[in-house]
Amino acid sequence: MTTSTTVSATESAAPTEAFTGHPCFDPRARHSVGRVHLPVAPRCNVQCGFCDRRSDCVSESRPGVTSAVLTPQQAAGYLDDVVRDVPELAVVGIAGPGDPFANASQTLETLALCRERHPRLTYCLATNGLGLPPHLDRVAALGVSHVTVTVNTVDPSVGARIYRWVRDGRIVRRGTDGAQALLAAQCASIEGLKARGITVKVNTILIPGVTVDGVAETARTVAALGADAMNCMPMYPVAGTPLHRQGAPAPSEVTSSRLGAARYLPQLSHCTRCRADAAGLIGEEHAPGSLARLERARSRTLSPGTARPYVAATSQEGHLVNSHLGDADCFFVFERTAAGARLTDIRHAPDAGSGENRWRQVAEVLADCRALLVERIGGTPRAVLEASGLDVHETGGLICEAAEEVFAGGRPAPVARRGGGGPGASRCGDGTGCG
Repeated sequence: MTTSTTVSATESAAPTEAFTGHPCFDPRARHSVGRVHLPVAPRCNVQCGFCDRRSDCVSESRPGVTSAVLTPQQAAGYLDDVVRDVPELAVVGIAGPGDPFANASQTLETLALCRERHPRLTYCLATNGLGLPPHLDRVAALGVSHVTVTVNTVDPSVGARIYRWVRDGRIVRRGTDGAQALLAAQCASIEGLKARGITVKVNTILIPGVTVDGVAETARTVAALGADAMNCMPMYPVAGTPLHRQGAPAPSEVTSSRLGAARYLPQLSHCTRCRADAAGLIGEEHAPGSLARLERARSRTLSPGTARPYVAATSQEGHLVNSHLGDADCFFVFERTAAGARLTDIRHAPDAGSGENRWRQVAEVLADCRALLVERIGGTPRAVLEASGLDVHETGGLICEAAEEVFAGGRPAPVARRGGGGPGASRCGDGTGCG
């Protein structure tokens, strides 16, 4: 993307003591030091115009994609397995598939569990910064040493072109109002992290005609806040997203952006835009056996001693998976027997109209179920249910056959999506928390 001279000149200026040994910060470590991303944060509080989050895709290698979403307890067990099987592992990160601080309780619990088991590993986070400020002290207390904050622009009018919505607590903001709220939180995050001795890298997505011209000003602003380095990342055009037609920046745009920003901050250019479940060396999305480890991890119960022997389904008549979660007035619960999956219970669904609290109530109703089979589900209920330890499968056909597949450790065939919106459309939502 840039000349070898430019890369050498900018990367050699990095403060090596803070960067040494972290493959995302230290280009010299990328070929020898391994990292693992723990996918425990499915929800996001900002909808970027270049992002499409899908949590069940093994063929795409980009941020926002993972093959599984784990609970904190599952993630801790998964890390045990990775430490055992990947000798070069030294760094543990949380980078989505949403934002760590749109899922703060899961993120902080995961860090605490993993730090207790593996105190010598390096811990890091990647965030948009919006939800981080209230948790700065806890992040520092948990020994997080490196944080990446994505700051795409410091101009709210440009931000209004990037962000479809920004969910600031319970308030959904749009346009320049949303962009200003996000920028204020990002500035507070960077200053707060540096005040606590944490190394900060700023990621800036290079979007042709949108952010490219303002990269130097972004670098100047975040440098004044104390940021240690910058990573100018070419946008990965994702079909169906609002900014897809902008395309990827030309090599000359990438080079000029990095040169302009290098006047203020050391530039890192070896990023490979990792998945939210990446494991192994930089450039190696999945170390040998990592996908099998992920599958084993998410089949584990929520915590030791917690039994989840059942599979639930939404259905119009109790035989087929043929109901949207939002339309379900009951759940059909199946158990595993020697003769196959068998209906064992029918449970009433919580009443509609209580927003996100309804999905928490569903999680309680299905607390002894390992999976939920639905024809369709929105992004918010999926995030709440998965965070509770429940695997969610969009599928169809006979409930007993899909349940038997889950009991055997497999995954039911996904249901074919109908209508528009493109892949992952149900993940984007409108920021209101409905869906």
